[in-house]
Amino acid sequence: MRSAVWLLLAALCAPAWGGDSDPYFPKPAYFQTYFKRADTRVELLPPLHLDDYVVDGKLELSLKAFLDLVMWNNPNVSIQRLSVYSYEDQVMRALGNFDPLGSGSFQSTRSVTQGTTALSGASTLTQLSQPFSLGWQQLVSTGATYNINYFDNKSSTNSIFATINPSYNSSLSFSFSQPLLRGRGSFITKLPVTIAKARLTSAKSTVEDQVIQLLVSAEQVYWSVVGAREAVRVAEENYKLADTALKRANRELELGASSPLDIYQPQANFANAELARTQARFNLQQTEDALRTQMGADLDVKFRSMPIVATEPVTPPPDLGVDREKMVAMAMQKRQDLRAAKQSIDVDDLGVRQANDNLRPNLALTGQYSTSGIGGPLYTLQNVFGGGTQVAGVTPGGITDALSQMFGFGQPTYGFGLTLSLPIRNRAAAANLADATVSKKLDALRVRALEQTVRLQVLTAITNIESSRASVELAKVARDLAQKRVEAEQKKYELGIDQIFFVLAAQTDLTAAESQLVNQTISYRLNQLTLLRSLGTLLEERGIAIQ
Repeated sequence: MRSAVWLLLAALCAPAWGGDSDPYFPKPAYFQTYFKRADTRVELLPPLHLDDYVVDGKLELSLKAFLDLVMWNNPNVSIQRLSVYSYEDQVMRALGNFDPLGSGSFQSTRSVTQGTTALSGASTLTQLSQPFSLGWQQLVSTGATYNINYFDNKSSTNSIFATINPSYNSSLSFSFSQPLLRGRGSFITKLPVTIAKARLTSAKSTVEDQVIQLLVSAEQVYWSVVGAREAVRVAEENYKLADTALKRANRELELGASSPLDIYQPQANFANAELARTQARFNLQQTEDALRTQMGADLDVKFRSMPIVATEPVTPPPDLGVDREKMVAMAMQKRQDLRAAKQSIDVDDLGVRQANDNLRPNLALTGQYSTSGIGGPLYTLQNVFGGGTQVAGVTPGGITDALSQMFGFGQPTYGFGLTLSLPIRNRAAAANLADATVSKKLDALRVRALEQTVRLQVLTAITNIESSRASVELAKVARDLAQKRVEAEQKKYELGIDQIFFVLAAQTDLTAAESQLVNQTISYRLNQLTLLRSLGTLLEERGIAIQ
């Protein structure tokens, strides 16, 4: 019967514990969740999806493919993702204030004592007491706390004076305490949950901002690889021109068409071109190693030395019009760090409400109701005090009698009351309210300062990208003119009206112009990246979703 009562109470109150995903007693998931030993092992997976981009023994990576690999394999990105879980746990922890608490106890005590008076009922008195209790306590959204308690005590004795033996004393009680001032209402009681959810939203925005910064660093490395690749191409072309010029100078020297003193300049140019080519190759290798680290390829022996092909071309930028104020307005809406800062103000509002509530006196309405019953075999005794107690009759009974009386509510005890706790002076609560107000003002000023910073960053990024676009166009013109000059000096030299010195100088200028065009184009790409970062649209533009 006792176990049946416990299961009935658990079944009735189970929905208050949460949805189907929350394990509650007596579901099997409850025992699986709360009685199993926690697994402390941490298993780190090897780098993922690298094999998907292997072509002919090389790792071919577009910018989109590279950033996808960064999201999958970069440990710093995973760290940022995991940091959100602690804020989700804070929400669960705040919801735990509404979790009910069930309790139960059973004891069995037997005592044997020597009878000391004629009223002891036996020369050796033997008594057995078996109290059993069930309890239930929970906080509800109104701020009220209620308690339900069931108590039953089975007692038996060998005393001849016992008229009900064994006896069952059962009682069921209900009590509550409802705040009327401090802590009243669902808004106040749910404030910890609301604050935790607001902090979770802010944390998600902060994580997005941190991931964007990581992607910016990764994309900068990618464009460094592209720039280093183009630098190797320019150095190779310069090396070929210097090699051709040196071979021609050597041939002319062999034929006696030039002075031995004229051979030193071609040789110096060739040595410098070879040095520049070697340095460009080593620089490319260094940037590729940094690229492997960003996408986790350095963690797999198979990909540590695999050649990398960055497939993004270095193309001249398109001429697109930019509306500065429109860009600034977009950044104000989409910047993740600005959203997180504004969310902090919402958290401060909740904190002010909570601190203000703590200033109120604590006035509570209390109430209690209980009912009881007693049952067991009833002995009718005769000649109790005549020295020869006799049992005249026995009326059968048991715990069902006690429960019947208890649920019949024929012996109630009830009452109501008011409890007031009035702080004569509450300087601690007043200081907490002042701190909460100051914190909100500080966060509001931080938002204003951040808005100014965002505006300046967007305008600076737009200016830099317009400057880069113009620089690329000018670098193209300079490269084309340098190419025409090389061709002109070459023709003049072949006609015998020019010296080799001018040809070599033109070739050097062409190499410098090619390098300048590459540098300006890469700078434009990086300024594009900075603009997307300033606008807060990098994840959207790159098709990346954080889950």
